[in-house]
Amino acid sequence: MLVVACPRCGNEGGCGMQILDTFEKAALDAGREIMDVFDAGATVRLKDDASPVTEADERAERIILAILGEAFPAIPVVAEESVAAGKVPEIADKTFILVDPLDGTKEFINRREDFTVNIALVVNRAPVAGVVYAPAKGVAYSGSSAGAEKLLIGPDFSISARKAIHARPVAEEMVAVASRSHSTPETEAFLDRQRVSSRTSVGSSLKFCLLAEGVADVYPRFGRTMEWDTAAGDAVLRAAGGATLDLEGRPLLYGKIRQAGDSDFANSSFIAWGKRQPV
Repeated sequence: MLVVACPRCGNEGGCGMQILDTFEKAALDAGREIMDVFDAGATVRLKDDASPVTEADERAERIILAILGEAFPAIPVVAEESVAAGKVPEIADKTFILVDPLDGTKEFINRREDFTVNIALVVNRAPVAGVVYAPAKGVAYSGSSAGAEKLLIGPDFSISARKAIHARPVAEEMVAVASRSHSTPETEAFLDRQRVSSRTSVGSSLKFCLLAEGVADVYPRFGRTMEWDTAAGDAVLRAAGGATLDLEGRPLLYGKIRQAGDSDFANSSFIAWGKRQPV
């Protein structure tokens, strides 16, 4: 178990704010680099799995890894582009960090603003601290056991304001958020079974954050994702009082390696919720 002394509240091992400070800096520095590429226009190539990657993904990941490596040299970091290049640290039963330097690459390529930088700390297979930064929107979200916050980011890539956020009790007439790029028949069937009053399509891990700030109630995801896609948003949502559950109703687990039916760090389908009433 990682022990972290918090510079804001003085607790050890509790709120994880020291780690969040570093995550925020890494995300903001990476976001500046991403926006430089976004403004100039990105060159796109395909990885071995046929997913797109740009120089923004790679440059952002280098920045994040350098900052995390200096601050937390003993904590393994699982980062999307490093894993694609075959660089996978041993994380079995360890505290580790998950990084997606540019979640929503398709949004980025299509010049939509729903792309994020995701950084999360995983302890005992749960995301306990995380930062999601949407540089094109000038907003970030952070979460730990101390709670969740929405951060406003100025043009100089500094934090101009913080506001505590909370997931709202799930409404009878729910507002749903869903993936813009990955809708499935299972998703449509799930939404048809719920009492959904409205639905918004959003890219990247911002879907978790909309639940965390209490403007939506449910985010169903049927189909494959990777842990670095979800961990930071999941951490923010849990910190805000929500939950991300597998189809058996159990909290989504992280550090899934040596899976019989899928690759390391692959997620199964899940449903993310706002604040649900106890059953």
